[in-house]
Parts: sequence; C-alpha cells; structure tokens
Amino acid sequence: MLRDVNPRSSRTRPPAPGRPEPDQRLVEAVRAALAAAGDPERAERMRAYMKSAMPFRGVPAPALKRLCREVLPAHPVGDRASWEATVRTLWDDAAFREERYAALALTGHRGYRRWQDAGTLRLYEHLAVTGAWWDHVDEIAANRVGPILAGDPAAVAPVLLGWAAGEDVWLRRVAILAQLKAKVSTDTDLLRACLEPSLGRPEFFLRKAIGWALREYARTDPTWVLSYVAEQEDRLAPLSRREALKHHPPP
Repeated sequence: MLRDVNPRSSRTRPPAPGRPEPDQRLVEAVRAALAAAGDPERAERMRAYMKSAMPFRGVPAPALKRLCREVLPAHPVGDRASWEATVRTLWDDAAFREERYAALALTGHRGYRRWQDAGTLRLYEHLAVTGAWWDHVDEIAANRVGPILAGDPAAVAPVLLGWAAGEDVWLRRVAILAQLKAKVSTDTDLLRACLEPSLGRPEFFLRKAIGWALREYARTDPTWVLSYVAEQEDRLAPLSRREALKHHPPP
C-alpha cells in the first residue's frame, strides 16, 4: 500500500530562521488536489514504470497538467523568494512523485517567467541533483535551463561547463541536453565542450544523452553532426553513435 500523507500534518513545518516562507496555501492546495485525483492501481503501475523509490498518487500526465493549470493560478505567489521557497517545499517535502512534477510546473508557469534567469540556476541545480532521474532532469535541461541559456549565454555557459565536467552524472546530463531545442541557435562550441568530458564514460544516461543531443541537432545541421561523429569515432559509445545517426546515417 502507498503511504498516504495528510498535507496538514508532519510535512507542514516552519521555515528555518531567516529563510523565506513558502506559500503554504498553494502547497496544501496542490497536495489536496493530487490526493483527490489519485488512483492507487494506476499509482503502482506508474511507480513500476519509473522505477521510483518514491510512491505515486496515480495521476496521469494530462490530468496533472489540468490540475496545475487550475491550482497554480488560484494561489499566486507574490515575490521571487517565496516562489522559490514554495518550489523547494513541494519538492523537498514530497511524499508522492506528482508533487515534484507540480513543483516543476510551478517553475515553468508563465506567471513567474520574469524569474527565469541565471539567478535561478542554483535552484535547478538542486532539483537535478536531488531528483536524480531522467523524468525530472530532462524537463529541467530542455525547458528550464535551455531557455535561460538562450537569454543570457554569457552568464549560463560557464555554469554549464562546470556541470559538464563535474562529478554529478545528472548535472552532466543537464549540460549536454540544455541546447536540445536550440536548433539554429545552437552554440556548437558549447555543445562540443559539454559533450567532451563525458565521451567514453560508462553511464547509460550520459551515453544516451550524448546521442540524443546530437540526433536533435542533426535535424538542423546534419553535416556538422556527421563530421563530429566521424571525428569522435573511437570515443563515442555505440549507443551514442547509433542515436546520433538515427535519422541521418552517413552516406
């Protein structure tokens, strides 16, 4: 049985002294809506598919999107510090995985777009490191960090280079996938630099990310990708090469 948690019980705790307060009404509204929409049988299937240690409520993705569209605007957060504190509370105190999905939805809500800048990277670093799985990390990379990079490459690129060469596999994946949707705006020097430290690494999620990043950019510039794959032939894992050339095999 999944552990049910009363959103008004042990998970409602005061912030540390000097820390911004989360919007607890929003936190409780999200938890209550997810509890009402849950399906225990579906929850077990979702948990098995995601190989998740954290239980699910059993709310499918379309229903979760509708729920967030209704609940998040009903409880607007007034300032940046409270917004980030609310995201962190939903995320860090989550008892069900959908609460983390809702936290990600809050980060991407159009009402808070003005706070999507380099100052938010520390938050996304925290979410990626503690989330540590592809469903969280890929959303952060492509749909949060990527747009911030596009808006302020001078500030964001050095951070990505640090992540790309760091110890955390999931931050490496964020760096590799951050330009997944950049298309003609892709900085190929940055892409190359973010791929370089992970070439030859054994981790599946890095090898897959390398291939995915190259495959997506091949839709824009197949010549560049074919040249890169040929250049790195001895260093690319077979999985990375196969993914990179999936839609554009060499002549």
